[in-house]
Amino acid sequence: MVSGVSVLTKVVLVTGGAAGIGLGVARRMTVEGWRVVMADRQPPFEEIAGARFVEADVSEEAAVATLVDGIRTTEGRLDAFVSNAGFMNRKPIRDLTLAEWNAVLATNLTSTFLLAKAAEALLCETRGTIITIASTRAHQSEPDTESYAASKGGLVALTHALAVSLGPAIRVNCISPGWINTKDEPLRPEDHGQHPAGRVGRVEDIASLVSWLIGTDSGFVTGAEFVVDGGMTRKMIYT
Repeated sequence: MVSGVSVLTKVVLVTGGAAGIGLGVARRMTVEGWRVVMADRQPPFEEIAGARFVEADVSEEAAVATLVDGIRTTEGRLDAFVSNAGFMNRKPIRDLTLAEWNAVLATNLTSTFLLAKAAEALLCETRGTIITIASTRAHQSEPDTESYAASKGGLVALTHALAVSLGPAIRVNCISPGWINTKDEPLRPEDHGQHPAGRVGRVEDIASLVSWLIGTDSGFVTGAEFVVDGGMTRKMIYT
C-alpha cells in the first residue's frame, strides 16, 4: 500500500479535470475502479470518491514535475494520463498578441510534451497509455481561432510522434471531439438534427472511449486519432 492506495490499483491522471470532459472521464474511471488524480488550475465542480485533486498549471514545467513526483510518492504508480487541459482565445489575428498565442499553445499542446517527458519512466513500468484530447478544429475552423486550431493540430501530430518514440512500452492515442455539451446548456432540436448521429455529443461519449483506449482490449491501437463528432466532419454543408 502507498498512502492507502493498493499498489495493484490502476492510476490515471486527468488534466483539466475540474469540469467538462475531464470531470466526466474522472467519474467514469473511478466507477471502473481506477484511482484518479485530477489536475487543474481550479478546484473541481464536484468531489469524486476515489479521486485526488491537485491544483497545478500543467503549462509550467516545474508544476508538471511536482505533479508527477506527487503521484510517484502518493499512488506509487501511473498507468495512464489523459491530457485534456485546454482553452480557447477567440480573437482576430490582428489583435492576438504573441503572449496570448503562447499561452494557448503552452496549455493545450506543450503540456502534453511536458507530461510525457516527466511521466515516461512511470508509464514504462506499467506499460501504460497516453490519451490526448484534441478537437475537430484540428481539421476545420471558425474565424479567429488560429491559436486553438494550431494547438489541436499539433496534438494530433504529437500523438503519432510519441506513439512511435515511446512504443511498444507506452501506447499513445488521440481523441478529437466535435460538439460536446459540457455545460448541460439547453439545446434546440436543430442543434441535434444537424448531426448525422441525431444528437449533440455528451461527455460520456468521450469518457467511454477513453475507458476503452486505456484498457487492455485496445492493446493493438496506438498512434491513432479518433474523431468523435456525430459525423459532422463527414457532412457536406453548402450555404
